[in-house]
Amino acid sequence: MKRILLSWSSGKDSAWSLHVLRQRAEYEVVGLLTTFNEVADRVAMHAVRHDLVERQAAAAGLPLWSVPLPWPCSNEQYESLMAQTCVKAVADGIEGIAFGDLFLEDVRAYREKQMKGTGLQPLFPVWGMPTRALAREMIASGTRAKLTCIDTEKLDRSFVGREFDKALLSSLPDDVDPCGERGEFHSFVYAGPMLNAVLPVSVGETVVRDQFVFADLIST
Repeated sequence: MKRILLSWSSGKDSAWSLHVLRQRAEYEVVGLLTTFNEVADRVAMHAVRHDLVERQAAAAGLPLWSVPLPWPCSNEQYESLMAQTCVKAVADGIEGIAFGDLFLEDVRAYREKQMKGTGLQPLFPVWGMPTRALAREMIASGTRAKLTCIDTEKLDRSFVGREFDKALLSSLPDDVDPCGERGEFHSFVYAGPMLNAVLPVSVGETVVRDQFVFADLIST
């Protein structure tokens, strides 16, 4: 059984990846790898508070591998910090890192390039799954999430803070991916088959930065 890390954004795709991987006998997920904006102490893009991700990891029964990123953070700085993390992972007997990417070929190619020569195998457990069917399966399984970030160039700001549920799927414009794979929205999972508890959260202040709208989730 290969010991692997899972790249963990706190959102539904990485959470579903954990659910899928736990059903595969050849892998053992031994940690969740998350990058944080060290100034804001939040997940990059998702803008989820660090303490909420810690609670998620505890509910998943896994240690959180936090990687603090400076802000602003150049691509060179990011790659250097991730290379250091890969070295640590290999030293700990870890053989791969899984990612929750669905269909963006350029993103997958970038990850494969960055992992080359690290001694770690890149894995894509949900790659190629039809996103509308996948979104429905997530919801039917009891996975619950709130939308924490909206790209207003792709989706109306009124969607921020909403539940990822059947009503949301039916109200998305036709050109928006049901899983938000093109960056239309990001989410935070607070319940589901990959967690051993429901994480009570409420939607707090809404913040606008450039074209993005963020909902601050607060543990209740």
